[in-house]
Amino acid sequence: VGCLWLFGGQVSWAYEEASIENGGELSGTVTLLGDVPKPKGYNLVTFPDAVFCGRISTGKGWRLLQPFNVGENGGFRDVVVVLEGIKEGKPFTNTTQLIESVDCKFAPYVTVVRNKQDIQVVNLDPVMHDIQGYETSKYGSRVLFNVPLPFNKRLNKNDLLKGKTVKNRRGKVMTQKIKMTKGRNVFVMQCGFHAYMESWGLAVKNPYFAVSGDTGQFTISGIPPGTYHGMVWHPMLTKEFDVTIEPNGKTTLDIQFDAPKGRLYANEIEETPRFGMELLGDSTIDPIVERQVY
Repeated sequence: VGCLWLFGGQVSWAYEEASIENGGELSGTVTLLGDVPKPKGYNLVTFPDAVFCGRISTGKGWRLLQPFNVGENGGFRDVVVVLEGIKEGKPFTNTTQLIESVDCKFAPYVTVVRNKQDIQVVNLDPVMHDIQGYETSKYGSRVLFNVPLPFNKRLNKNDLLKGKTVKNRRGKVMTQKIKMTKGRNVFVMQCGFHAYMESWGLAVKNPYFAVSGDTGQFTISGIPPGTYHGMVWHPMLTKEFDVTIEPNGKTTLDIQFDAPKGRLYANEIEETPRFGMELLGDSTIDPIVERQVY
């Protein structure tokens, strides 16, 4: 199994649904070996809405974004396992994916969509966000969409700052189409106001994929018997593999990544920043939703 970035060419066929006899199953666990890399770090006073968005923060004025979601025993979550080259098979029922902006964080962090279909984005915060979607590759980026993400004007920011539970926080749902350029299948969405808000996606052409769960486990079922090329994708790491699926067989494929070392991001926590929370005057940043650690 070799490492490379996921930027290969795409073929022109369209997937068709068909009855599959003696379909097999592929399952396994994705693991990250070694120390989990440090998260990205953002000085909240350099962005709008520092007090509200600081409800998730370190308590010292920094907001963290951890791309590596790792559980016990190195279980690597939010990693996509996908089989390529399957032209027909089980129904492709991947419905429109919903991404929520909640407490100045996009959730989920990783999304799988069917190419040329929609995603929906909704704001649960009492502050304005600006969703910027880009398809990306080693050759550069292209804008998919760039629109404001309005909030529910009946939502009272003070209620949330006091820790109150608010039932209906949703603003207007915004629908955007994911239509990738030939040869590209990775996209990222970021808030134009709050750079620590990211959501990554992979556009696929068949339903034979899975996203690793709480312990890094994944299962893909109903696979037509045969030998396939596949990929394991994470926004920062990717592997390729080949696998043979036997009729009615259950194949196990455990995947391991070595944790990357060294500096990975432009944005990291600074122990002695040039400026800090003194810029907020009498206002304070209180992480009442989550006190982040690193």
